[in-house]
Amino acid sequence: MAPNNSIEYDADELEAPAWLDDEFFTKVMRNCETDAKDLHLNKLELFPATLKGDHYASVMFRAVVEYQCDGQDKTKRLIVKTMPFEDGNKKDVFEESIIFETEIGMYTQVLPRFEQILRDVGDDTILRAPILFHELSPRKIIIFEDIVPLGYEVLRGRYANAEEIKQSYVKLAKWHAISYKINIEEPGYFDEYHIGIFSMPNLEGNLLVTHGIDALIQQLETMPAMRKYLPFIQSIQGKLYEGTKRTAKEYFDAPKEDAIYVLCHGDFHDKNMMFKRDPNSGKLLDVMLLDFQLSFVGPLVSDLIYSYFLMLDSEQRGDFEQWLYFYYTHFKETLQKIGFEGRIPSLLQLHEQRWQHRYFELFLLMTYLPAWTTIRRGEADLEGAFTSNAVHKQLYADEEFLEEFEKLMRKYLHLGYFEEN
Repeated sequence: MAPNNSIEYDADELEAPAWLDDEFFTKVMRNCETDAKDLHLNKLELFPATLKGDHYASVMFRAVVEYQCDGQDKTKRLIVKTMPFEDGNKKDVFEESIIFETEIGMYTQVLPRFEQILRDVGDDTILRAPILFHELSPRKIIIFEDIVPLGYEVLRGRYANAEEIKQSYVKLAKWHAISYKINIEEPGYFDEYHIGIFSMPNLEGNLLVTHGIDALIQQLETMPAMRKYLPFIQSIQGKLYEGTKRTAKEYFDAPKEDAIYVLCHGDFHDKNMMFKRDPNSGKLLDVMLLDFQLSFVGPLVSDLIYSYFLMLDSEQRGDFEQWLYFYYTHFKETLQKIGFEGRIPSLLQLHEQRWQHRYFELFLLMTYLPAWTTIRRGEADLEGAFTSNAVHKQLYADEEFLEEFEKLMRKYLHLGYFEEN
C-alpha cells in the first residue's frame, strides 16, 4: 500500500495496520447494507488519507472497497480514522484521551440535533459529513463517507479567500448560536464535552505547547532589534500557559455570570474544512467542517481567536474586526431565528471577552503560529516540533514568522495585552 512519494505523507500512514483487512471491511459494509442477504468483498485498497501536516491527533486512511451485495457490484469510498498505534509522541499524548468518544458523540448525537433545529426553521445547512461506522472496542475507529467524489476539496498552497472565510464563519456562527441556546435552556446537556486540547492528560512538558515561549525568548535574545519585546514577554512567561488552560477550563471550573459559553469546535482552521464549488461557474456551494475530536464547552471567543491565527493570513488578520462583525450578525440572526428568548450577547461583549482571554491569544502567537507558518508552506515536521529541540528552535528563526510576530506584538502592546487587570 505504501505510495512511492512517501515523503508527502505522515510515516504512520504509509502502511495500514494488519487488522484493517477484508474481514473488518466486510463488517463495515454489512453495517452499511443492513438489509443485505449476501455480501462479500471483491477488492480492498488503502492509501494515506491526507498529506503531511494536515492533521496530528489521529491516523487516517482512504479506502476504496469493491464488493458484491445480493448479486450487485458496488463500490464505497471511505475515510478511516483511528488512534495512533505506533510508539511516539502522538500515541503518548492521545492514547489516554477521549477524543474518539468526543467525536462519535458529536457526529451521532450533537450535530444531528443541531441540523434538525435548523431544518425546523427552514435552514438546510449541513454540519457534518456522513458517518458510516464507529466503535470504541476492540479499537477506537470512525469511518466516514469520502466526500471528495461529492465535489469537496481541501485547500492546497493558499489561504482561504474572503468568500471561503465568510462561509466558514457563517457555519460557526450557526453552530455557536444553537449550542448557546441549548446550554442555557438545558444545563448539563454538553457536560461530557469538557476536554479540549489544553485539558489533555499527557500534554504537560510538550516542547511545542509548554516550552514555546522559552524558545522564543532565546531567539529574540540573538536579535538586537527585537530585544525591546523581551521585558513584555518575560513578564507573562510564567502566566501564559496557565492562562490558556484557565480559558479552556473556565466553563467547568470557574464559570462567569457575564461570559458567553458555547460548544466550541476546538480546532477551527481551514485544514479542518473542505470546500465545494460549482464545477461550471466556480461558485462556492458549501464548506464542510471536519474533525470534532477537540470540541468542548468554553468561551465563544476561543474558536474565533483560534481562527485568527490558523485560518487568516497577515492581511486578513488586519480586518479581524470586520470578520467578527460578520460572524456576530449571523450568530445573532440564528438565535432569533431558532426562537431564543433570552438576552442575546452584544458585539461589545465579544470584544471585551477577547481581551479577557488575551493569554490564550498570546499563547497561540508564541507557540502555534511558528509551527503553523511552516505547515502552510508544506514544510511541516510536527513530530519534530513536538519532540526535537533542534526542529523546535528552528521554527522561531523563521523569517516569515518573525515578521508577523513583530507586527502583532506592536498591536498587542498598543491594545494593553501585557497590562495587569
